[in-house]
Amino acid sequence: MTSSRVGTPKSKSGAGRLPGADEAALTLGHIRSKRTRSRPKVPSWVLKVIMAVTGVLFALFVLVHMIGNLKVFTGAESFNEYAHWLRTVLQPFLPYEGLLWILRAVLIVALVAHVWAAALIWGRSRTSRGSHRRPGMWVKSFTARTMPVTGVILLGFVVVHVLDLTTGTTGVAAESFQPATRETAHAYENLVASLQRPWAAILYAVSMLALFLHLAHGLWTVATDLGATGRRTRAIGFVVAGVLALAVMLGNIIIPLAVLAGVVT
Repeated sequence: MTSSRVGTPKSKSGAGRLPGADEAALTLGHIRSKRTRSRPKVPSWVLKVIMAVTGVLFALFVLVHMIGNLKVFTGAESFNEYAHWLRTVLQPFLPYEGLLWILRAVLIVALVAHVWAAALIWGRSRTSRGSHRRPGMWVKSFTARTMPVTGVILLGFVVVHVLDLTTGTTGVAAESFQPATRETAHAYENLVASLQRPWAAILYAVSMLALFLHLAHGLWTVATDLGATGRRTRAIGFVVAGVLALAVMLGNIIIPLAVLAGVVT
């Protein structure tokens, strides 16, 4: 007794194939002769590399920034001297606040590139996925799904933080903000005056929680985006990302807590 499989071609003419089957699709694997969407001007892998590089830059910045902020526990004189040193470092090779403005320019360019790349990748992902949703993935990929939300929170926090403690145009400015001069800085007094307000301290703490989620997932994906696919490398990247993000969050959160508790006054 002989048997034949369903769909097995019986002749070169295509007898036995499913009705309406495309000969080229079955033999060559070509589903369509035209692209389903136009080729993007910037490939997605380039956008991911941009996000990875700028993300690492931001991670290093928040780590160094956190270490510098912890100097607030050394007292007003020491913290103000540190803030003044940041404005005068490398003088007279650089003008007053020269290094600060270089860092600000680099960070602004990196921020624009990071947000631009993230928006394009997010839009392409939604377009490709369409209306379909994979069930049961919310808990498993919580940090990944909340990246746009935590990113917006951090962007808003940066704007408020700069206006509050750098330019003094909002928040403490109307009460006791003291701008820096070429001789002295008043970073300690401004920081304490700002975080003594409970709502400002809570906003700071919530933003640091968002920073932890954003930083932990972002640093973990850097290894993949830069081409590291080994299991051990990804495991190391996962641990490093979690430890660094946790350290930055805790190091920053203890500052408003210390101010509210009266440890830093």
